[in-house]
Amino acid sequence: MSRPLIRIKDLSIHFPLGRRLIGQPPVLKAVDGINLDIPKGSFVGLVGESGSGKTTLGRAILRAAPITHGSITYDDGQRTFDVANIKPRDLKEYRRRAQLIFQDPYAALSPRMTVRDIIAEPLEVMGLTKSRAETDERVREIAGKCRLNLEHLRRYPHAFSGGQRQRISIARALVTGPKFVVADEAVAALDVSIQADILNLLKSLQRDLDLTFLFISHDLSVVAHVCDFVAVMYHGKMMEQAPTRQLFADPQHEYTKCLLSAIPSLDPDDRRPARIYNPEETA
Repeated sequence: MSRPLIRIKDLSIHFPLGRRLIGQPPVLKAVDGINLDIPKGSFVGLVGESGSGKTTLGRAILRAAPITHGSITYDDGQRTFDVANIKPRDLKEYRRRAQLIFQDPYAALSPRMTVRDIIAEPLEVMGLTKSRAETDERVREIAGKCRLNLEHLRRYPHAFSGGQRQRISIARALVTGPKFVVADEAVAALDVSIQADILNLLKSLQRDLDLTFLFISHDLSVVAHVCDFVAVMYHGKMMEQAPTRQLFADPQHEYTKCLLSAIPSLDPDDRRPARIYNPEETA
């Protein structure tokens, strides 16, 4: 593997649950002692059931969730950021380089803004362009890469299908020229027929723009299609990490085996029930 673009060491994110008059309040360990390297130029999948801490980890990497303990280091060869201790004056520059694609394209786009204004907003907020003409040029460039027509830029989000809205969301995330992108369940809200188109678009953008992706998903079949490395989480802990082919061919952890057993089979005669993970049995 190439050197890590993102290096996570002993990362923990704990949320207090209420208060106590005596003693420490109970905490929810959303992320607990995670170690993970995300190599530059890779497409890393982060999988696990709902509540496993996947989204919290992704948001922590973007400095959008509080970090209780541990470190996250971003190093693209030009700038290095200690994300856990990043200073406010450096946060805007870091977020230009690390962006997020949201899960729901229907809720992520303002219905009062045209597509042009939605894509241009990060450029204007961060002050990355000096004129409207320069902004428009950059918007048209990234819209074309995301397979949006120029006439789409004058319309409002309600005029588009789910797949088209997600392409708008992708264009907005990429317009600042990031090096690292967190795709949080980026195809979960789309029809199966549209998912493949968006996944192929993400892979194409990865090659063309030299991007690094953290792809958060609960769908192992999707992860197998696009990711070259997979990390498996359960209840805030990292269960297993391996290259995609190796993990699917020879999973080592019992929880990973249970996840793989839940993938629907194309064989109508294969009626084996999904295995249920019991941590007590593997302790």
